[in-house]
Amino acid sequence: MQFSTARLPEDTSLVNSVAVIGAGVAGIQAALDLANHEILVHLIEREPSIGGHMAQLDKTFPTNDCAMCILSPKMAEVARHPMIQLHTCSSVEKIEGEVGDFTLTIRKKPRFIDESLCNGCGDCVQICPVEVYNRFDAGIGVRKAIYKPQPQSVPDLVIKDQEHCIECGLCYDVCARDAVLKEQKETEIQVHVASVIVAVGYTIFDACRKSQFGYLRFPDVITSLELERMLNASGPTGGEVRRLSSGSTPQSVVFIQCVGSRDISVDRPYCSCVCCMAAIKNAMLIKEKYPEAEVTICYQDIRAYGKGYEEYYRRAEQMGIRFLKGMPGGVEQDASGVTLQVENTETREVLTLHPELVVLSAGIDPAPDLPKIAESLGIPLEKTGFARAANDAMAPVTTIKPGIYIAGTVAAPRDIPDTVIMGEAAAMKAFRDVLAAEAKEL
Repeated sequence: MQFSTARLPEDTSLVNSVAVIGAGVAGIQAALDLANHEILVHLIEREPSIGGHMAQLDKTFPTNDCAMCILSPKMAEVARHPMIQLHTCSSVEKIEGEVGDFTLTIRKKPRFIDESLCNGCGDCVQICPVEVYNRFDAGIGVRKAIYKPQPQSVPDLVIKDQEHCIECGLCYDVCARDAVLKEQKETEIQVHVASVIVAVGYTIFDACRKSQFGYLRFPDVITSLELERMLNASGPTGGEVRRLSSGSTPQSVVFIQCVGSRDISVDRPYCSCVCCMAAIKNAMLIKEKYPEAEVTICYQDIRAYGKGYEEYYRRAEQMGIRFLKGMPGGVEQDASGVTLQVENTETREVLTLHPELVVLSAGIDPAPDLPKIAESLGIPLEKTGFARAANDAMAPVTTIKPGIYIAGTVAAPRDIPDTVIMGEAAAMKAFRDVLAAEAKEL
């Protein structure tokens, strides 16, 4: 793996640089492209580790390549690149200035870990007696009160959750480097940059808003993200699909598409782009693991629009996955298990299904902190809540404010290849701003 051999200047306030807000795959790609052009990048991530939602996935469509096999080398390159300053557990509080001369105020939340001493050995994690909800595993698994955010965390550090820590003292005793801290305060720094790339990603639609499907009321109704974590070999079930009610392997699975997408009743009129293909991918993975399982996808339309996507869809049909054109009105549960009724709109036949597991293909929502960031930047949002580009056709990464660019799902739902392309495009726009700022200084 190659990258620039330039060294970070001591006085970074005098260097023309770029801030990238969000370190999912779009932000990582943008940061690496700029850094490899010897531009100093401040990569700002609100979570304790970079990687975003892609780090939660098992495989990617339409090739079924391992997601982390693609992402983790990029994450590792970010960690060791001399032209990238990584700010985790951090958020942008204020942005002032104009293109070529922005000032960002960054607030860093405490890890309660001395980052200069922690080597990520995990001794403190093993000895911690407290187990709580694990957001990275979408609640399927648990984590400790002191923990690594994900198996391949970058930076390779633990973080202590003060809210759930019972101060038993075991982590202090076991840490040979005295890296675990009892107290630590928030800090603020200011950085000066020529331009800003916003790549804060997305959040998953809250499936509880579609109460007719029984999510969180019925244990065998789960979301697509929860299924992703089950299928992942490093996930809480070791790659095995399980019913949450009994722990057994389901013999029949039904996917319900467009939960929180193309639905004006929950103010989500747009298509979330990835749900059809993600459901097909996960259905194929289930079929590969459990060939005898019956897998059905209930859909409105299959949107297989990308390169190789239609062939991928046809391959799923050949594997025996059933595509049922029709949307269930709801999910019920009685003593015999889960029941749902759906009309096959192609044959007008009303079917009653009794799956052992129901998977809700939850849509994509805008990132929760996007409104605050957009207000501080002075850029508008769409009615859907996503960031508005200057021109969707001709300038998809440019905003109405010079020097501010958007990348990835901050602008609209999209798949990983399109997200990476937007990160690269935004990086080159920002690179031109740096060159202009350097020319102005001469």
